[in-house]
Amino acid sequence: MTDRILGVDLGSRRIGLAIADAGIGIARPLATINRGASLDEDATALGRACREQGAIELVVGLPVEARGNEGEMAAGAREWASVMGERLGLPVTMRDERLSSFTAEQRLGRMPRGRSGGAPSRTQRNAYKAKVDREAASIILQDELDARRDVTPAPTGASEALGSPTQEER
Repeated sequence: MTDRILGVDLGSRRIGLAIADAGIGIARPLATINRGASLDEDATALGRACREQGAIELVVGLPVEARGNEGEMAAGAREWASVMGERLGLPVTMRDERLSSFTAEQRLGRMPRGRSGGAPSRTQRNAYKAKVDREAASIILQDELDARRDVTPAPTGASEALGSPTQEER
């Protein structure tokens, strides 16, 4: 198995995951896992995905506010990513995730209607949200891969490494 990079769209209830072969550089949605009740539970679930996929690095979405400021959500994501990197022994890169969920919803289209054309059921809503989370993780990861190839990145922004060399130092 080749070395892979795991993209992460961190949410309050779910974690969207995407994967890319480091050499090929094409991200694809992978899975959605439920957030654990603790950082230990998140690390266990994320570690399992990393081992199964042969991931050597994490790219975690950074929820920057529309004006570019970092608020409480960004601080929480940075802290979570730092802990995951330490516990899993992997380098972590933070990637601006502005518009990733919006773009994911545009790609996937509208949420399907319920069986008789009415409102979708709770199960249908949850399945759609999980799909959006996976797609958003794929967008975050692809944006980072494109930036590394010096290709004009998608409009979601810039990256920043946590505890690993910056792009210029690589």
